[in-house]
Amino acid sequence: MYIKKIKLQNYRNYDELDVELVNGVNIIYGKNATGKTNFLESIYISSTTKSHKNSKDKEIIKFDKEEAHIKEQIFIDNKENIIDIHLKKNSNKGIAVNGKKINKISEYLGFVNIVFFAPEDLNIIKEGPISRRKFLDFYICQIDKIYTYNLSRYNKILNQRNKLLKDIKINNYKNSLIDTIDIYDEQLVKYGIEIINKRKQIIKELKNKIYNIHYFISDTKEKINTIYENNVSEENFLEKLRQNRKKDLKFLTTTVGPQRDDIKFVIENVDIRKFGSQGQQRTAALSIKLAELDSIKEIKEETPILLLDDVFSELDENRQKLLIKNIKNIQTVITCTGLSEDILKILAPDKIYICKNNQITSM
Repeated sequence: MYIKKIKLQNYRNYDELDVELVNGVNIIYGKNATGKTNFLESIYISSTTKSHKNSKDKEIIKFDKEEAHIKEQIFIDNKENIIDIHLKKNSNKGIAVNGKKINKISEYLGFVNIVFFAPEDLNIIKEGPISRRKFLDFYICQIDKIYTYNLSRYNKILNQRNKLLKDIKINNYKNSLIDTIDIYDEQLVKYGIEIINKRKQIIKELKNKIYNIHYFISDTKEKINTIYENNVSEENFLEKLRQNRKKDLKFLTTTVGPQRDDIKFVIENVDIRKFGSQGQQRTAALSIKLAELDSIKEIKEETPILLLDDVFSELDENRQKLLIKNIKNIQTVITCTGLSEDILKILAPDKIYICKNNQITSM
């Protein structure tokens, strides 16, 4: 899997941009705030339909325009595909593959597989559980359409239940409204159990990869254990919802369920989320990303596209070398602010581009 060409129109700082990539290591360098990350974001959106920055479509479109386009030529299983993303300020985005309109995003997710690695990802261990759940959900959605559907249904019902809790308060806790919570509880449990079971399975599969990679990076000095912390079990989910109903009505939100799950990382009985050194946390974060990369290759039998946003400046030499070792035979797009001899020697890029004056040009 590799991108041959990507065209942007009215996208953030770009009026018109046309970049041809190689199926190898592509380096884009330039000063900060020149649009390097914006370019990577466009690739991310063309793969996932969403921004990794959680930006809304209207924030991505050039401020004086109403629409933006991303057009991508990508080869999957050696077959050419054209992906067209149409972003609009006042309506939903349009997605087409080879001229055929995609009606549901869930049908599209997993068509293109990417792994995105930015400096903020190095903080995934020490940040809150939202970041870790986001990583896990994004990974599973790339490889399992059923999970994507279950997660979408669960989140929709969760939002409806939370809205109902607010409506109940507005209507002075009317019994007829309170009784309808049971309907949402049953639906939450139905889809929530599927989410919990799949997350458990995936963590079980990933933990050995994370262990082996981390053991190697730490020079065989540390052994990491990855543990899925589910907020509720399949057996007690409905019971917990009922037990916490008064609390939910007080705080106007659903306080139990897989939306509260987390992933725990332990080294020598120490929870490194809270008590690990920065080195331990960064090594664990890198191990997670490399495990994700390796797992997608195995499951999809196709190499994902790797996006590295100025991440080398945040890694020491040993971690840099390990990352490079794992990007062989994978199309990689790397951004950086400079091209030192050390970087060129380590990365051995197949093509170099410079980003300036709202353009990306090959050297």
